[in-house]
Formats: sequence, structure tokens, C-alpha cells
Amino acid sequence: MLDIKEARNGDKMEIFLSGRLDTTTSPKLEGVLKEVKAINTLVFDMADVSYISSTGLRVVLLAHKLMAGTRTGKLYVRNPSTFCKQVFEATGMDSLLTFSDGTNEPEAKSSKKE
Repeated sequence: MLDIKEARNGDKMEIFLSGRLDTTTSPKLEGVLKEVKAINTLVFDMADVSYISSTGLRVVLLAHKLMAGTRTGKLYVRNPSTFCKQVFEATGMDSLLTFSDGTNEPEAKSSKKE
């Protein structure tokens, strides 16, 4: 089971994940990503992710590519659980992703034009 909570503030979207990110739950997160528009900062808070499979890694990589494709966008992986951190390191994804403790993320910019 995977619980997904979203918070959006201007051009920043935070996705709080809890549970297992695996073959059965990854499509749920992928569906959320397909709806993401007009953001420059995407944050996956993974402190409560107990397990991530290769399918879950694929969705994280998809999010990274989605944000890199905007030229100004960036994905941050906030507070990954010990298990997730070990998987990122074992697969080499730790060199591709930007990790955060919440203090190195940019502030949200308002989407309103003044």
C-alpha cells in the first residue's frame, strides 16, 4: 500500500509518500506525475517509504526526467528512508538525484503575474 499526499504552493509541489513503492503501487504515483503542470520544483518526501522496487525507481527516474525537461525544474528527494537511501546508492541513482533535508530547496514562487 502507498499513501500519497500532495501540497502545492505556487511553482513548488511536494508529494509525501508513505508505504511501499513497488509494482502494484507505482502506477498510482505515475498517475499523479502525469497531472503535474506548471511547476519548477518537485519534492518527493520519502521519509516514510518502507520499500522501493525497481518499478518504484523507474517512477522516480521519470519524475527526474520530467523536471529536467522543463530546463528550469528540479526534483528533490527529501529525507529518504534508510532503505531507500541504500537502494539509491546501490543503483547509482544517488549521483543523479538531489537529496534534501528541507533546507536546501528553493522557496515557492507565486504563479500570479504582477
